[in-house]
Amino acid sequence: MAATSVPASRAKTSKVWDHFTLNSSKTRITCSVCKMDLAYHGSTTTMREHLKRKHFGYLEESLCAKKSNSTNYGFLLERQPCTPQQVAAHTDHALDGFVQMAPLCSTETAERCTDSILHMIVKDMRPLSMVEDEGFQEMIKVFNPNYSLPSKDSFKEMMESEYEGRKMALKSILQGAAGVALTTDVWTSVPAEAYLGVMCHFVGEDWSMQSYSLSTTLLEDGHTAEIIAEWLESVVASFDISPDKINAVVHDNSVNVVAAVKILSDKHGWTSVACAGHTLNLVVECATSDNQTMTTCVAAARGLVHHFRVSELASSKLRDKQQKMGTPHQALVSDVSSCWNSTYLMLARLLEQRWPLTAALSDLAVAPKGRPDLDLKPEHWAVLEEFCQAVEPFDGATVILRGHEYVTLSAIPHLVHSLGKSIQSLSFDTSAVQLFQTQVMEQISTRWHELSVFHDDFPNKALLAAALDPRFRKLKFLSPQEAFKVKSIVQSIAFALSKELKQIKSDETESVVTTAVHTPKPGAKSSFIAKVLGPDTSDEEEEDEEQKMNQTVQNEVLVYFGDHPAAKREDPLSWWRTNATRFPTLSKLARVFLCIPATSTPAELLFSAPGNVASKLRAGLSAEHVDMQVFLHHNHRLKNHIGADCVLKVELNT
Repeated sequence: MAATSVPASRAKTSKVWDHFTLNSSKTRITCSVCKMDLAYHGSTTTMREHLKRKHFGYLEESLCAKKSNSTNYGFLLERQPCTPQQVAAHTDHALDGFVQMAPLCSTETAERCTDSILHMIVKDMRPLSMVEDEGFQEMIKVFNPNYSLPSKDSFKEMMESEYEGRKMALKSILQGAAGVALTTDVWTSVPAEAYLGVMCHFVGEDWSMQSYSLSTTLLEDGHTAEIIAEWLESVVASFDISPDKINAVVHDNSVNVVAAVKILSDKHGWTSVACAGHTLNLVVECATSDNQTMTTCVAAARGLVHHFRVSELASSKLRDKQQKMGTPHQALVSDVSSCWNSTYLMLARLLEQRWPLTAALSDLAVAPKGRPDLDLKPEHWAVLEEFCQAVEPFDGATVILRGHEYVTLSAIPHLVHSLGKSIQSLSFDTSAVQLFQTQVMEQISTRWHELSVFHDDFPNKALLAAALDPRFRKLKFLSPQEAFKVKSIVQSIAFALSKELKQIKSDETESVVTTAVHTPKPGAKSSFIAKVLGPDTSDEEEEDEEQKMNQTVQNEVLVYFGDHPAAKREDPLSWWRTNATRFPTLSKLARVFLCIPATSTPAELLFSAPGNVASKLRAGLSAEHVDMQVFLHHNHRLKNHIGADCVLKVELNT
């Protein structure tokens, strides 16, 4: 057998050997920084790549040291004298390497840079491919030339790791929630892809309203009621939320979503809550759609606004008249015809700028002859002014109800009652607005006729929330009989909750005692003492204890409803934070019912994010990664719950 030739060993001249040791068989190398063991194939390529990707700055530091050591200082040892100019020139040349060398990028600095880039991508909804753009890479090199920018795939892995960390943190938080409400909405992107957005809402341990994004799911198989229901169930299961903990699903009025929630209501008992914002929109829209005069006036106003927004000459003349008349320098705003409150904002701005507009329109260059559509008649202005007066309370109610950082569902009964009284108390001169007044009252009665109804087939959680809101606990928007019925139902629920909590506590105590004293083997018989003496308590004692418990709960309910209501501007959750010890049972119910939002606006706001993510620049992102990026964008607060480092790191493969 021929002898195997062994390559001659070469001198270790590369500075990378400062950070590696070679084993005796000369087949493996060990990093002296992280102790990682790597294969050695006779070259330093593997070692260089390892230092670049794992230990930023170490390679540059070695090269810098090598350069400084090789600098020729021999002239300083020569016997012939040197002039000061020669010494200065040689010294400057020797220091060039240090002066021009960029600051080294340590491991900590590199990690901060990488975390900052990932944070920017998520916060600003930038495409991951941005890290491959020439301009971005050049900018990073200017900031720190020695920083090695990870690849797009590396950032994708880091995003996945960050997502898993925050998801685990949210799961842990949700375990402590007394009750969870969901808001959901279906959105169709520009490429006609349907996304299902789901958010969760609950009252935190500190009595603050908590809202988090759960999922932005691509409905690849269509968005029928059955598919939407299945996806909602899978989203809840993926966050380990018990179906019994979901107390309501807030949704818009689309047929498929309503049918999907009906399926879940029949299966799990989840209460369907129609979005109050959509209902308010329908009330005003339907009250104006059959009003010909009103429709004509709004269309004329919309045309006038459009003219001033597209014509630079007209807008310039308007600004000139605003300055001369001392009116606010406000631009006219367009509306979205399907959203009445945007129409209200358009008309309110138009009325504010009426006289500067009229003055600008007197210029033939702005409103040439033959354009009568630009001339609003006095009767048109009168109709628009009274219409704005009529719908102003509806706009205020919409603004209040679409919030998700404070309690909203409990305010619906009071707001609807107040809207009815407000619209009835107003007096109008124009027949168009008088007709609107009549029609809007009919719409309120039709669309909210069940708001004050409470029966077994319709668990009216808006009324229960109002009863548990200290601002509205007197239930003055109901008749005395209906108010008494709601209070009685609250008391019954409190009885059931108190009994359930007592049973849970008893089971836990029994489990602890059994485990501590004696753990019987499977099939073992009861102890002799238990057979002879029987249970520790008699049926009569248990009945007495239950009566005492019920009496305690009844007294708690009577005191709560007997107290003066809180001020309308007071935060009900702050009130409960202060008074939870006074009303221990009712405070637990408050956590369950006051977390339900009045509108599906939170879920709708999710789609400002996927609208950015699901763009041409992000065409390479899978639906899963779109979901991750939206989740991270909306749940940035969860960083505080996944450790001091805040960001989970992904070890990149060498």
